[in-house]
Amino acid sequence: MDAQPVDVAVIGAGQAGLSAAYHLRRRGFAPAPAAGPDMVVLDAEASPGGAWQHRWESLRMGTVNGIHELPGFAVPPADPAASSRDVLPAYFAEYERRFDLAVQRPVRVRAVRRADDDLHGRLLVSTDGAGGSHTWAARYVINATGMWRRPFWPTVAGQARFAGRQLHVHDYVSAAEFSGARVAIVGAGVSAIQLLDEISRATSTLWVSRREPQWDATGFDTAARIQAIAGVEERVRQGLPPGSVVSVTGAHWSPWAQAAKDRGALVWHPMFTAIEEHGLRMADGSFEPVDVILWATGFRADITHLSPLGLRTPAGGIRVRDTRSIDEPRLFLIGYGPSQSTVGANRAGRTAARAISLESRSPALA
Repeated sequence: MDAQPVDVAVIGAGQAGLSAAYHLRRRGFAPAPAAGPDMVVLDAEASPGGAWQHRWESLRMGTVNGIHELPGFAVPPADPAASSRDVLPAYFAEYERRFDLAVQRPVRVRAVRRADDDLHGRLLVSTDGAGGSHTWAARYVINATGMWRRPFWPTVAGQARFAGRQLHVHDYVSAAEFSGARVAIVGAGVSAIQLLDEISRATSTLWVSRREPQWDATGFDTAARIQAIAGVEERVRQGLPPGSVVSVTGAHWSPWAQAAKDRGALVWHPMFTAIEEHGLRMADGSFEPVDVILWATGFRADITHLSPLGLRTPAGGIRVRDTRSIDEPRLFLIGYGPSQSTVGANRAGRTAARAISLESRSPALA
């Protein structure tokens, strides 16, 4: 099958992908095929909304962490009690329509590879979708696939022996499903603390993580954010895995942490050493009976389709500077490393679009 040429292929239509597509449209790129520079936006989801459409029902607009509007169109006013998975997908759908982004879905990107040895040649983006297999031959690829599809499950001795239920935050619905059960919540990030607060209102909980959070009473101000982003930027420049948010930012007091503390639920326990049939063997040798293990252990970058490019370093990351792959300049990664946040994703989309737009005007690439 012949590959269809396109100037830019954007993979993913969450916050980062839509930001990139918006900024490309502002710079004259139009949905392929267009008379001038063109682009295609590919999304694996069946409908708009990115990961927001899969978040738990109880995540309300008044409690979501770090929502930031997409560029050029503010989030419409919403009841703070409204479910984020109802409000935000509708907002994303209207955004795509308003700016004519022509997102193609559901389309799953299977592989990105080089067409040949020409450093100024094209990257082949192979996809599967409702209409069958297809390949795009792109001058540039903006990867914005995020992390939602790759929940991280730690491996612990005895895990298969557990007679109760194990689930990841990825599959969490509501605290009501744990009524009468004792729930171990594993993790120390934002989601872990949010769900500890929520579940501890409905049933008995046990909070466990590998390292005890060091709570910063000063708050996560602008200086702290800049320092944290700089730390992650340096990691990805070196080709190190970006790391979890809390590992870089530290633990900061939030309404959920304070509420859990006030009820006596914010009691940290060191990581267990093994899982047994009916509970956990703790680090001090004691046994804690539990019925459910909820792994709030984060996600990993969903970039396996980039494997044919051979960009992973021995440390396990991809070397990136200012959203661009250092080892494959035709590839941009946004929503990766320092641009994982919604604010960062918007900025990264603008940065990638600007670089591509400037180079597309070069006679060498005409």
